[in-house]
Amino acid sequence: MKTHALSRTPHSFPVRTWRLVLPAMLISVSLSFFASAAARGQNDIAPAEPNAPPILKIGSPVPSFSLPGIDDKIHNLKDYASSKVLVVIFSCDHCPVAQMYEQRIEQLVKDYKGRGVAVVVIMGNDPKAERIDELAYSDLGDTLPEMKIRAKFRHFNYPYLYDGATQSVTSKFGPTATPHLFVFDEKRILRYEGRIDSNPREELATKHEARDAIDALLAGQPVQVTDMPTPGCSTKWSYKRAYAAKEMEENNQKPVNLDLASTDDIKTLRANSGTGNLVLVNIWATWCAPCRTEFPELEKMIRMYGGRKFQLVTLSINAPDERDKVLGFLKEQHAFNRNLIFNGNDAADAVKAIGTDWTGGAPYTVLIGTNGEILYKTSGDLNVVEVRRAILTNLADDYYIGQHAYWNSTF
Repeated sequence: MKTHALSRTPHSFPVRTWRLVLPAMLISVSLSFFASAAARGQNDIAPAEPNAPPILKIGSPVPSFSLPGIDDKIHNLKDYASSKVLVVIFSCDHCPVAQMYEQRIEQLVKDYKGRGVAVVVIMGNDPKAERIDELAYSDLGDTLPEMKIRAKFRHFNYPYLYDGATQSVTSKFGPTATPHLFVFDEKRILRYEGRIDSNPREELATKHEARDAIDALLAGQPVQVTDMPTPGCSTKWSYKRAYAAKEMEENNQKPVNLDLASTDDIKTLRANSGTGNLVLVNIWATWCAPCRTEFPELEKMIRMYGGRKFQLVTLSINAPDERDKVLGFLKEQHAFNRNLIFNGNDAADAVKAIGTDWTGGAPYTVLIGTNGEILYKTSGDLNVVEVRRAILTNLADDYYIGQHAYWNSTF
């Protein structure tokens, strides 16, 4: 059984950042802020990226490309030869800033459709170079299969191409962050590069350099503003794989514990009173094959969202004398979250204590809100993306404004 409802409200947009990549604070997400000295920043490296390729210079010809798209076709530069203006945007799935621009890119395509403007979006991050906590505001990473899922979810109306395997095309453009836009004229000479507009929160954007550049080229006029800094999440060049590997090793070194839980402990867990966190409870057992299969995905969620107001608790319904077997499995999984095992020999008592109409079949997963409300529940095999979206939909804005509204919007 599943219960999960998304409210449909207009979305707003988060605070932006300069191109500089700043040290991480509190959570390790790609987004950085420039609004105040206390703002949180990116975790990977700062302030310059000496190993990154340079940004394509104004006046340069467009680099050629031949890349696979979400439509399972190969897209080549020559496919867009008939357009008067070519717009190439580097974006991705995981970046909160990029997410906030998805609808605006769709609108850009709609507004210039039939006017000789071609828009191509390229995902140029190396997915293996992304720390897992950089996905703290996302349901998906940046692999091609995940790009297809996001495109279907948000109804992308533009070509979305993958360059994460080699970054051979991305390195020729040199985007510093996502989204980073490049506008080429009819002769395919670069006339503008940089941000799309002046604020990820659309209602705060007062300057629209990308549209101004496109309009100027369509009118046969020179582009007045040729480049602007690109606030957003830094491009994940392959050299950053070392940072992702370091993060994984640090997580694997964290201690793993398993505590006995009484029926009263389970009732307290179910009430979730005063924690201020969303709590995802997974009830499982070592004798349950589906439980063991889905366990790595649960552990990925705590690594993604653990820096936010979120907690993962696993509750084993193995018999108490099987505690060592349960702990052994948890250690294999590097499960550093809170782990419990029911202290009784009658698992039905644990079923009654959780009190969510669960009938006892394992695995069972329930998302509990900060007031004890049931936000999502499911028995049997886990729909990973569905659970992640349930979490993101219900997490309040923490370090900046916009993500709660984004995940409660539809377009």
